[in-house]
Amino acid sequence: MEEAQLLTDLKSKDKQEFAFNELVSLYKERLYWHIRNIVKSHDDADDVLQNTFIKVYRNIDSFKGDSKLYSWMYRIATNEALTFIKKRAKQLQISNEEFQDLAIENLKSDVYFEGDAIQIKLQRAIATLPEKQQLVFNMKYFQDIKYKDMSEILETSEGALKASYHIAIKKIESYLLNQTSI
Repeated sequence: MEEAQLLTDLKSKDKQEFAFNELVSLYKERLYWHIRNIVKSHDDADDVLQNTFIKVYRNIDSFKGDSKLYSWMYRIATNEALTFIKKRAKQLQISNEEFQDLAIENLKSDVYFEGDAIQIKLQRAIATLPEKQQLVFNMKYFQDIKYKDMSEILETSEGALKASYHIAIKKIESYLLNQTSI
């Protein structure tokens, strides 16, 4: 189904339920992995994904079409994931960075995590980056999202995103090299 038709159906009361199921089917896996790269935990990613789709459903009538539907949903997912981290860190009375470190540490016991020690090191390296660089790196490295789409999602110029990605790679390389020399 074309995005324009899907959007029309989502805004139509008699076709909305079918269209929303189609939307979930189309985007749930990509959005899940985007969220999972941010929050780390499978269970937390599921919760944030559910909240994302609830927000999409509730706000579809206010979607103006200035960007692609896909970009709009990714923006919602990103904001939901970042809000989740901030809220959870506040509940635990720790910083966002400490919460991320805790989430990475918990990956070792996460039955849904299929990575190894190298993946854990990479996650630790990513966690040292500023929030924006983390997002850009995760979206480019893990999901291969094009800069053009990323610029719609993060509402930043393609040039700034390319620079962020390049800087993120240098910082990750430096982190990993320093870890192996210790």
